[in-house]
Amino acid sequence: MRHKVGQRKLHRSTSHRLAMLNNMVTSLLEHQAIRTTLPKAKEARKIAERIITLGKRGGLANVRLAARTVKDRDVLQKVFGEYKDRYASRPGGYTRIVRLGFRRGDAAEMALLELVDRPEKAAPVDTEAAAPAEETKAE
Repeated sequence: MRHKVGQRKLHRSTSHRLAMLNNMVTSLLEHQAIRTTLPKAKEARKIAERIITLGKRGGLANVRLAARTVKDRDVLQKVFGEYKDRYASRPGGYTRIVRLGFRRGDAAEMALLELVDRPEKAAPVDTEAAAPAEETKAE
């Protein structure tokens, strides 16, 4: 029985899973939207909500707690500056998951994980695979 089992393993070892989720949350907070599979989005959402809540509280101890997950200093400053002000009156629910359909190839269900109240110009970052660089012919 799986009573009170709180997280998905995502078919990865503990260290790999934690590193992947930390990187996904950092990308989400940097770019304000990421495109990934639905189970990964649901797990990353939990961590991102906690980090933004730490940012709202402020203080050195909360900065250090958030720095465990978010390794990029610029993103950390964004959390404790821009996001603190943006979500000051919101009591939670800082992220949204939008289902995008199924991925070609393995039919994995894809989702867009984004911050609510984000500017429209921010484009989602594809965390699955970067598009291959197009090579130009010199003729």
